[in-house]
Amino acid sequence: MTGSVLYSTDIAGGKHWSFTMKANTALRLTDISGGASVGMLFYNPANLLERYNAPDTLKCQHTFKLTRGNCLYSDMGRIFCSVTEDSVGWHDSVSGTSTKSIVERKWGARDYQSDRNDWKQNGRDAFLVELAKYGLGKRDLAANVNWFTKIAVGDDGALEYITGNSKPEDYVEIRFEMETLVILHTCPHPLDPAKDYPWKGVRADLKEVPPATDTDECRLSRPENGRGFINNRLYHLGCGC
Repeated sequence: MTGSVLYSTDIAGGKHWSFTMKANTALRLTDISGGASVGMLFYNPANLLERYNAPDTLKCQHTFKLTRGNCLYSDMGRIFCSVTEDSVGWHDSVSGTSTKSIVERKWGARDYQSDRNDWKQNGRDAFLVELAKYGLGKRDLAANVNWFTKIAVGDDGALEYITGNSKPEDYVEIRFEMETLVILHTCPHPLDPAKDYPWKGVRADLKEVPPATDTDECRLSRPENGRGFINNRLYHLGCGC
């Protein structure tokens, strides 16, 4: 693991968190016990109307999955972050997040008032709790990333959750190319077929890393990514809206 670690913490399953990452910092997520799923959204803290754009991210890189070498775009054509290290190989950005009704149907209803920290939180409400801290709400939700999760597509278009995609100590590291508000949760993936509510935690390491070079793998993996880095440069120069 390269780069100087600035902060480390374990995030238990069924929890949520938010923080702002500076440019030239990185977030490494490590699956503690296997089978983790981390839902994540991105916003520009200087302009909260700018947020993660899953369709453009996948379309411009001609991919259905996210892995090393991919960049994650905002709806302004800029790059929030890049995947620089990845032992998993497949991360989902099409399936959305779990809801209260999904969790209750699969694993039964529990609430915080009755069960305290053993209650069964869902991804949508977890996002909303964190978004509210920044004056954001339901209308600000967007399609999210699900780190560590693999989703296959059948011939009929049906989505299938692939069990065992992430093993214990598997990791993904994302380098931030601009200041970014990160909203995340460790609630179950909406398609997870687990019999019991999956309390799967991750370790988070926040690091200081060098900026992308002209020969950076993420910059060169697609021509569109090169243009995305140019948009970032203009933004940092104050020439981009």
